[in-house]
Amino acid sequence: MLTLVLATPVAGLAVWFQTAGGVRAVALAALAAAAVAALAVAARGRQRLGWLIALATIGVVALWWSTILPSNQRDWAPDVAHGVTATLNGDEITLHNVRNFDWSSESEASERWEERRYRLDQITGVDLFSSVWSNPAIAHTLIGFSFADGQRVVFSAEIRRERGEEFSEIGGFFKQFELVLIAADERDIIRLRTNARRETVSLFPLELTREQRRALFLSFAELGNELARQPRFYQTVTTNCTTVLFRLARLIAPGVRFDWRILLSGYLPGYLYDQKLIATDAPLAETERRAVITPRGQAAGNAPDYSERIRAR
Repeated sequence: MLTLVLATPVAGLAVWFQTAGGVRAVALAALAAAAVAALAVAARGRQRLGWLIALATIGVVALWWSTILPSNQRDWAPDVAHGVTATLNGDEITLHNVRNFDWSSESEASERWEERRYRLDQITGVDLFSSVWSNPAIAHTLIGFSFADGQRVVFSAEIRRERGEEFSEIGGFFKQFELVLIAADERDIIRLRTNARRETVSLFPLELTREQRRALFLSFAELGNELARQPRFYQTVTTNCTTVLFRLARLIAPGVRFDWRILLSGYLPGYLYDQKLIATDAPLAETERRAVITPRGQAAGNAPDYSERIRAR
């Protein structure tokens, strides 16, 4: 019966995040009644019947759970309405649906989705952006690419919220959100965080070879195409911005080892420092202090050269 005691609240949370209104009330009441019945029967010495009721209840919930599938066809929030896809032609790659919003507040923006072309042989740098909004142990991780012609693009694996929906860490365990890969201009996706949301954003240039830069860019492009073909759910621990990045990194460097700081993403810079993937010419604390760009981003405001100003020393 211990299994039932543990499984019932988990099933209850699943019902809570996947139903609403009267359906939710009826489903929760039925789940509670089944659990009470199983425990009551078992307490009267009829253990086998109690187990049958418990297993039947768990089976029904599991069958229902298997019918909940991810989709690309919902009424999405404007900022995640389009995931990026890519078309490759030799060294030239075209990204479709690059977001270039002009944010006037953290919830209002002039919306623009663009098609942009890049040369893979002209990648000059790769940056990791870490954005902390409340708990310093948790950060959103983004990867930006710079090109010789001055273009920049940032990839961000994010929850795909429906219109009016808000993020929930617990809901992320229960198929509440799909996963979407956003490609965006720095003046959109980074300025949103430094200026509108006023988060603590840090920029760490990554020490990668030319071949690794190209492979990492292509892995993001392929992920975008994969999600367009086959949607998948966001999962708070196993499929989030940092774990997706780690899986991509393993494609270009199979020997990269897993570390607890990949899950507690606020500590990811320490992991990168130990792996010598960011600058190690100063102690870690000093490297992290230098990396904070929020004050420079706020000073830059809506300037056309926002990207240059956040990198100014």
